[in-house]
Order: sequence, then structure tokens, then C-alpha cells
Amino acid sequence: MREEIDFVKLNPTQNMTVLVTGNKSYESYKEIAAEVMAYDHVHAEQVGFIEKPGNEKADARLQMAGDEFCGNACMSLAAFIAIEKELEGENELFLEVSGSECLIKCRVTKHEDQYCCEVNLPLPEKIKAETIVYEKEELEIVIVSYSGFLHIVVEVDQFNEKMKRKGQALARLLGLSSDRKLIGILFYNPQTKELLPLIYVPKLDSMVWERGCGSGAASIGACLAWKNKTRVAAAIKQPGGSIKTTANYENGRITSLSIKGSVELVAKGKAFVDITK
Repeated sequence: MREEIDFVKLNPTQNMTVLVTGNKSYESYKEIAAEVMAYDHVHAEQVGFIEKPGNEKADARLQMAGDEFCGNACMSLAAFIAIEKELEGENELFLEVSGSECLIKCRVTKHEDQYCCEVNLPLPEKIKAETIVYEKEELEIVIVSYSGFLHIVVEVDQFNEKMKRKGQALARLLGLSSDRKLIGILFYNPQTKELLPLIYVPKLDSMVWERGCGSGAASIGACLAWKNKTRVAAAIKQPGGSIKTTANYENGRITSLSIKGSVELVAKGKAFVDITK
């Protein structure tokens, strides 16, 4: 059945994000997201749905199509709320977000047509280094494990197609063997501070080499803080630009983790999708 949806499209570090603003059934989210993300449709790297929050302290609820957590989508929703409410200066917002058991705090500041957003992210439950044998080769990795998602950090000297093919195969393998809502394979060059993030959402069978990954940048910050046992503040370069991350380390663990970047609204309107549920 052909249905009309209301949406906004936002640009956080070229990690193009569509937020559906009208009420749709949860059962239809997967279908809507698959169609909206397509090249021949609105085209985006991810889709979230704005819902009414259950927590009275929250300004809104963000439900991602694959039940995953997304840092850039949090920034996008915070910016959209600021736009809709015509907020000036610096404002503090709280969001309920899929994939997070705690409220996500967002600080939003308007700068002309863009919004600077700083978001506090969920903390890793565990960080550990491992050597694995994959496709008959030893691979040094760091596993950054969260409650609802998993990031694998792989340090590399350069990015190439062979590496990307291995990353995609590894993401699918982990998606089959894990109950996590999101698998991230983060190729990181420590010399240039460049990150190439692959994000796989098993529920949607969505695999995207993202141009900007907020939670991925945060995991790099957490990994560096864990390795060096100290606070880290760094700008992580990605294909779409840089995302700043800050990770505080105390008493053997990450005690706070945040990302900071800019968001702009690029489209707002109606789209037409085929929904069977």
C-alpha cells in the first residue's frame, strides 16, 4: 500500500540522516527505512523515527529503524528540535534513544544555518585487545563493547579494497554470531587520525561505509584513552569531515564519552513509500 510520510533530512558530517516525523507503526519501520535509504528514493545512510518519550525528562524519543544507537542521529534530532522550537544561544536537551538505557544529553548551539551539537554517549562496557586469525591472517584488533552494539577497531597504514572486502565479511560474520543491534568495523590510521567506518545493522541487512560516524569516532577516543590510560580529546578525520571526541579515563575505565560536530537541515517534506505492514 502506497503511503505518505513526513520527513526531514539532516547533514551531520555528511552522515546523511532522515528522521520520520509522522506517526507510523513500529512494524513498518524496517520497510520505510529500506525504501527511504535507497539511491532512487530520498537517499540516506540511516533512518530514525521521532516518537513521544516515556520519560517526562526527555524532549523526544529517537527510535532507529534497526533498534540501534546512533550518535549522529542524536545530533540530528537535537538540531531539529532546536529548529522547530526556534531556540537561540546554547540549549541543553535530553533524548530517549534506542540502544541506550540512559537519557542522552545534547548541547545545541545555533551558528547561522548550522547547529553545533555536543552529545554524551553511552559508555563502553568493556574494551579489550585481541589477536584473531581471519582468512588465514593474524589480525590485531581492539573490541569496544557496548550494551547494544559492538565496535571493532583495526589499525591500518592505508585504506584499500582488499581491506574493505575483509571488513564487510567480518561484519556479516559478527552479525550472525552476535545479538548486537549494530556492528561497526572501524579502520583507523593512527598516524593521520583518519577513520574509515563500516556500519552493519543486521535487522535491516544494511551495510554502509559511512562518510561520518559519531559513535565510531567516540569509540576511537575511548580506545585511545584506554590504551594511554589518560583523558583524550581528538578530532577524528573521516571522509565527510572531522568529528571531535572526548573520552575521560579514571580508575581503569572510561568515565565519560562525548562527540561534537555540526548539523544542518537540508530537506523537509513528504515522501511516498510502499508499506505492507
